Amino acid sequence: MTQHMQEEELIERIIAGDKQLFSVLVDRYKNKVYGILRGMGASHPDAQDLAQDTFIRIYRYLPSRREGSSFSSWVYTIAVNRMRDFIRQKKPVMTADEPGMEPASEETPERHVLHKEMQREIYRQMEQLPESYRLVLLLKYTNELSYEEISDITGMSAAQVRNAMYRGKKMLKKQMERKGGLATYEAYSK
Repeated sequence: MTQHMQEEELIERIIAGDKQLFSVLVDRYKNKVYGILRGMGASHPDAQDLAQDTFIRIYRYLPSRREGSSFSSWVYTIAVNRMRDFIRQKKPVMTADEPGMEPASEETPERHVLHKEMQREIYRQMEQLPESYRLVLLLKYTNELSYEEISDITGMSAAQVRNAMYRGKKMLKKQMERKGGLATYEAYSK
């Protein structure tokens, strides 16, 4: 029952004192929050700590959240701001064990290894992008957010989001082509 409960109703019940329901919200958002933090450059342990801190902040500020606004955008905004604070405090180092996708049943072990390597290389190359480009790409492709939601989270206009998305993809593609990784990956992924 609680898994299918509408988000606003769930939030109202948590604020009214049904605190154990907060775990439902955590379950809904933990992977996406973790993915954003990893994509922004946090190591696995740092991303876990930052995600936990994000949810502590969400719990603390839930009663003061503007009702009617997008809850998911609010959650991602808190995560992004927490990561920015962390970056200011300490420059994180991206590790080689990036989150990966499970192999499809028809995928050979060699293809799976190649796919994982390519994914790691994309994350390494994304680290070289300006933060605004990297952030919009992560929010769009790992969390499937709309331009309007990304605009709310980043404080950019929708036009700036589209521009950052375009430029970020173009810059990433150019970096991948320069390294020769894009052609190699495309040849093996067919």
